[in-house]
Amino acid sequence: MPSLRQLRLRGNMLIGGIPMQLCHLSHLHILDLAVNNLSGSIPQCLGNLNALTSVALLYREIDDDTKHYQYSNDMELVVKGQDMVFESILPIVKLIDLSSNNLWGEIPQEITNLSTLGTLNLSRNQLIGKIPQKIGAMQGLETLDLSCNHLLGSIPMSMASITSLSYLNLSHNLLSGPIPTTNQFWTFNDPSIYEANLGLCVLPLSANCTPPNNQNHKNYQDDKQDDEDGRYMTWFFLSMAMGFPVGFWAICGSLALNKSWRHAYFRFFDETRDRLFVFIIVNMARLKRKIENWSSWLKRCWYGFKVTNIMQKEG
Repeated sequence: MPSLRQLRLRGNMLIGGIPMQLCHLSHLHILDLAVNNLSGSIPQCLGNLNALTSVALLYREIDDDTKHYQYSNDMELVVKGQDMVFESILPIVKLIDLSSNNLWGEIPQEITNLSTLGTLNLSRNQLIGKIPQKIGAMQGLETLDLSCNHLLGSIPMSMASITSLSYLNLSHNLLSGPIPTTNQFWTFNDPSIYEANLGLCVLPLSANCTPPNNQNHKNYQDDKQDDEDGRYMTWFFLSMAMGFPVGFWAICGSLALNKSWRHAYFRFFDETRDRLFVFIIVNMARLKRKIENWSSWLKRCWYGFKVTNIMQKEG
């Protein structure tokens, strides 16, 4: 489908990664895969979507029967945190919505090549790392939602150059440092935009900036380490859960299918058991003899001690 322009698969139960083939759809200007179970990293090649790097013109279709101009389709999309239905201007809407999945890894730097993208929503995933420093190159961006991830570091100052940005949500991350105070950032005075980023400072949070080696910064690093440790522990227990049945059936299955191996195994087990039994009996007998010898020696010593005392008293 090389001519595909809009792809909306929102609210399904899709699994797996984002297909690389989407990057070859040069006319694609709406990609909505939100609210699924997608995993893996965000493909770097999404930064090559031609339709999101060029200016689109509003086109109309002509009904040959009536000779009247009419628009052919409409679509419901989530823009600026609200459900909106687009009809007449749908051909010029440019949107990528990958929210509410299980995507991990860093936000690819290549995504900043999408200079005419209007809406970017990557919220409610497991993204880590920093916000791309060149995000200021996305001059067409009007909506940016990166909330509910594990992003850290500072807010790039280049973001203040996106003068078209009118909706921003960076809440529930591990961001730190000063908030830009130029251009449209003066209008982002709702504290919920930056909620649960304890390291951010300056208005509207009424927090003073502190050096990066303070206790808060240490807490962010600890939180990041805890997240990484939790991810490693998840894989560890998953490996154990998968390894036990595989190992169990690899051994027991071999014994069940091969008669000679089964006889050799149980013979080895019986011999080992007998050797262990003999070893325990022999060593217990040796220990008993040593205890008896020690007891006899102590008795002789005690008897000799008493005789010596008696002789000393009589003398």
